[in-house]
Amino acid sequence: MRWLLGLLVVMVAVVGVGFVTGPGLLEGSLNRVERDALPVPGDEASALHATLDMVDLHADTLLWGRDVLVRGERGHVDVPRLVEGRYAVQVFSTVTKTPRGQNYDRNTGDTDSITLLALINAWPSRTWNSLTERAVFQAERLQQAARTSPGTIMLLLRKEDIRTLMKARAGGSSIVGGLLSTEGAHALEGRIENVQRLREAGYRMMGLTHFFDNEVGGSLHGVSKAGLSPFGFQVIRAMEEAGIIVDLAHASEKMVSDVLQVAMKPPVVSHTGVRGTCNSARNLSDDTMKAIAAKGGLIGIGYWKGAVCDDTPAGVAKAIRYAVDLVGEDHVALGSDYDGSTTVTFDTSESAVLVAAMLDAGLSAEQVRKVTGGNALRFLEANLPD
Repeated sequence: MRWLLGLLVVMVAVVGVGFVTGPGLLEGSLNRVERDALPVPGDEASALHATLDMVDLHADTLLWGRDVLVRGERGHVDVPRLVEGRYAVQVFSTVTKTPRGQNYDRNTGDTDSITLLALINAWPSRTWNSLTERAVFQAERLQQAARTSPGTIMLLLRKEDIRTLMKARAGGSSIVGGLLSTEGAHALEGRIENVQRLREAGYRMMGLTHFFDNEVGGSLHGVSKAGLSPFGFQVIRAMEEAGIIVDLAHASEKMVSDVLQVAMKPPVVSHTGVRGTCNSARNLSDDTMKAIAAKGGLIGIGYWKGAVCDDTPAGVAKAIRYAVDLVGEDHVALGSDYDGSTTVTFDTSESAVLVAAMLDAGLSAEQVRKVTGGNALRFLEANLPD
């Protein structure tokens, strides 16, 4: 009997260690930084960087269970690193479902890897079988951070919040604004009333699809490649009425076309690459980029290999330069996809290396200022609700 009791104690200890170390080991293997001889920014780039208010349109940091107020030893984003990187706003996207073996070509929604992650990270039981509750729970984590440290991070909900944030930063504060977004509208679980539920939870941006088709329509990486479904058209109307910005990242080309035809407000593509510099199925064609810009939209350029092929600062800057030359300097922004199971060559705190690479690519200081934050701040102030 004693040996059985001893075995039980060992098993409990092993499970306990797994819950303590598991999240860190998992994220450490997925959100990596490979800094191979990063260039040192010159005086011009450093001086410009010190004056910037940067904005990143997409990071999946809330998925991993880290305290965003504490500088982490893994991953890519937290508030201390945002401050070091001169970021004024971070869009925090929430992941609620991902298929096993996800790829850029063809995925179904038949499997889900986030359930296991929710268990490992000890999420509340309400999240185990509900995608909506997973989105609400991740939003609550950002809200708690804003309540705990109001002078460090603030939740952005309306136009006035952008003005308040920028006034504080102009006065010397390093406060960061956090804006909530979803990685796909499957978080609605096919219920139109959940648009309002997520709005009440603080969401002001919403992706329509992720790696698989859902009730709203077709993913760029799904099976059907379809456009908006009848429910999808309802969702677009409900989002615009609620003051929620439409994010076309991962949307099929037909869905992008449908949204651009019916939307009354400009959309964003929060994180992507461009086929002109990286001919990947993940990336936007020139025609699609032009159509989004013509609608007044904003295109966020990512930092990982699937988006830019060359994930060095120079490679990211090359994609940014291509986009600026194609659609104009007012429609390009940053969309890192940090903490999105991505490997990058610089984290949030090291953004000065990207500024230097953009200058080296031939962008002017004013163009750098627009792309790194000016365009996104203008867009958010124009399109967040009153």
